[in-house]
Amino acid sequence: MSSARRYRNTPITEALIELRVRQKSGITVRDLVHCHEGEEKAYPNRRELTIGLGLIEVGPRMSASASAEHVGFISTSPDQKQVYQARLDGFTFSRLAPYESWDAFVAEARRLWNLYRKCLQPEEVTRLAVRYINRLDLPGDRVEIKDYLRTAPEVASGMPLSFDGFFMQLQIPVPDIQCRLLLNETIIEPARPGVVSVVLDIDLFRTDDLPKDEEGLWALFEQMHVRKNEIFETCITDRSRELFY
Repeated sequence: MSSARRYRNTPITEALIELRVRQKSGITVRDLVHCHEGEEKAYPNRRELTIGLGLIEVGPRMSASASAEHVGFISTSPDQKQVYQARLDGFTFSRLAPYESWDAFVAEARRLWNLYRKCLQPEEVTRLAVRYINRLDLPGDRVEIKDYLRTAPEVASGMPLSFDGFFMQLQIPVPDIQCRLLLNETIIEPARPGVVSVVLDIDLFRTDDLPKDEEGLWALFEQMHVRKNEIFETCITDRSRELFY
């Protein structure tokens, strides 16, 4: 259980749990179909997941080609708020707004992961990730980002101090839990008139020295969730908190 602050108007637009894996030899996309068996009622909407591939050949004559590769399936709940991905390279579960609680979220993720693991029996888990995408709707047509976010872009002296958009990414080691943090911030289209909408995307992941047992994996997820909450609170100001209560 986390002792994180509880906000009435949480800014979370999507929360994700991901486990990437190395499959046994011979596993194909057709095997992923079985990961949906028994979930037809809870996740009735299923479609193929494909990735685009591009190839450019340079030589006496330059040519380019593109193709799509089928890598898995995406299944969604009747209200489209819960999304379950079964892929050749792993498993992802996400919850869209309104986000309810970590306990409900992680319980459903673990239930679906157990189905995926039972069906495919992957050789090894190679990456764990907890990712929370937040949208902060800051009141006003123009705002000072630093009033709401403690980590924000710095405009050099001598340049205009206001800007209409930005994208910032920080890659930060978190050594005490052997993780890395990808922190993304950007301005997006406003959610409604009279606000500036800013994304605060917290992606915490680990790829080295992962636990070999299931209890260890999910205990690590609990640690990562606690740290994610700490990172979020560190990033925002009291002025942001006022928007969430």
